[in-house]
Amino acid sequence: MPFELEKIQAELRRRGLDGWLLYDFSKRDAIAYRVLGLEAMMVTRRWYYFIPASGTPQKLVHRIESGRLDAVPGQKHVYAAWSQQREELAAMLGTAKKLAMQYSPLNNIPYISIVDAGTIELVRSLGKDIVSSADLVQRFEARWSEAQRESHFAAGKDMDEIMRGTFAELGRRLREGKTPGELEIREWILEQFAARGLTTADGPVVAVNENSSDPHYEPTPKSSRPIRRGDWVLVDMWAKKKQPGAVYYDITWVGIAGAEPTAEQQKVFETVRAARDAAVEFVSGAVSRGEVIHGYQVDDVARAVIRQSGYADYFFHRTGHSIGEDVHSTGVNIDNLETHDEREIMAGICFSVEPGIYLPKFGVRLELDVYVGEKSAGPTGAVQTEIVRIQA
Repeated sequence: MPFELEKIQAELRRRGLDGWLLYDFSKRDAIAYRVLGLEAMMVTRRWYYFIPASGTPQKLVHRIESGRLDAVPGQKHVYAAWSQQREELAAMLGTAKKLAMQYSPLNNIPYISIVDAGTIELVRSLGKDIVSSADLVQRFEARWSEAQRESHFAAGKDMDEIMRGTFAELGRRLREGKTPGELEIREWILEQFAARGLTTADGPVVAVNENSSDPHYEPTPKSSRPIRRGDWVLVDMWAKKKQPGAVYYDITWVGIAGAEPTAEQQKVFETVRAARDAAVEFVSGAVSRGEVIHGYQVDDVARAVIRQSGYADYFFHRTGHSIGEDVHSTGVNIDNLETHDEREIMAGICFSVEPGIYLPKFGVRLELDVYVGEKSAGPTGAVQTEIVRIQA
């Protein structure tokens, strides 16, 4: 995405910040490069880029790599010795007091907690007050462009069809008297991704019976279980189009092979479905009314439904995560369990809603993606409303 200097400075002023200090060494902070619109480059020396709330940006680079930030505007400062680095950093920050950095107090939001403790100590030693850049990152790095939004919907159309096809293919193999394994069905899904121009960094998950109780289970040649009639099956898949800047689509459905669900399976499914739908409706209603809500509040809504049904101990992960060019991206997470995510639900972002209940014999997770527009928000693809009956 392009570097939006004027918009960033306006947001800094609105938030009462004196500036945003970006820092990198050895390409540790991918966020900084995306915010600045820079391509990945070889970086073996430390650089700093300071965006003041008003005025000209300042950049500090090592003499050996003095051209590293030439593609972005600002006054260049150059250092060689470590002592000169500290002197130049102090000079370019000037009287600015309250600075945002890629830092999260107590590491509450690990996706943002990137700058090392020593650099934080260095900047604080210059008399600066450091606050988290989490909300700035979300506004200027996690929101989608129109092209990204279109790539998401294109991937979603393909993946909804692949999800339906997965259960159909599983049923076909069972009807032919075969006993397909989890890994075999996983490989079939990956073939469908390749045929439709989709790519994924890992996954997907195909999990049968008790394996579906592990939220991050992934079949391997050693762990893969056979799928038979009467088995409970969970399928979790995520992928994006093979094009620059494309963003992920991430979904989870459940089904039962050649049988009707037990009363317990049906009850758990209905509970998870109600929790998912309550969270989506909470977001949709708030956005349509122009209300500001935060990630932790959405998690609370879903978690309350599961708690009231007596399954609180079996829902042990956040309700959702930010989605972008990485399947777990840098925007707000729907979370008041693993972290207390106070970031704002804002227009242009997308996140999963995926509550789950994981009992010893089977697990249910129902995942969909929610895109937030200026005046409306809702699911971006097909929504599972009933347990899939796999025709075996």
